[in-house]
Amino acid sequence: MEVAGLLLAAGAGRRLGRPKALVGWDGAPLVVRGLRLLDAAGCSPLLVTVGAAADQVVDVVRSAEPMGGVEIVRVDDWPEGMGASLRAGLAALAATTAEAVVIALVDQPFVEPDLVRRLIATAAGSPEPVPGTATAPAAVVAGFGGRPRNPVLLHRAIWPDVARLAQGDVGARAWLRSHPDDVIVVPCDDLGTPEDIDTQADLARLARPPETGSQRSVAPE
Repeated sequence: MEVAGLLLAAGAGRRLGRPKALVGWDGAPLVVRGLRLLDAAGCSPLLVTVGAAADQVVDVVRSAEPMGGVEIVRVDDWPEGMGASLRAGLAALAATTAEAVVIALVDQPFVEPDLVRRLIATAAGSPEPVPGTATAPAAVVAGFGGRPRNPVLLHRAIWPDVARLAQGDVGARAWLRSHPDDVIVVPCDDLGTPEDIDTQADLARLARPPETGSQRSVAPE
């Protein structure tokens, strides 16, 4: 099963005060960490959406180039929100041969490759079919505490419908909520946390995980 990786990284991070893609975390900008995550999980091809500070983010990705080739997707209407970023990414993916895509958010530093691999393995091994096809579930979503969270895996058959419903700051959520019978929620509590970085307070809190007390390296403003 050919599974692409799409990292949504076009936002300005208004509440944080800077684009999240450029925030340093454990020695690398979040955009680089997110791409390395998808690459380590076996996703190919890799795409990243850019919008706010696009040229700077592209320079960071190209200077790291840890994956042997990343397609940059520029999102002109990125101020609209996540919906614009997702639509642009799915449009770019239409030119690939990928059967599915794992969509990750740039601001979730605790997502690990094993979690993405679990989503892919579930999609590849599930007997539940996509509507109108004979293979794989329409969507596989990481579950934490019994609730669906990101990242998510979307089968190619539903990309057009997902894109159509992605508006404003709503990404795949609109499609997922309207098609609960076509979604598999995979428990991932043992593989990290879905917490994301929205504010400086989040950044400070998450830099020192309470279960270990160890300080993570976070780049200054």
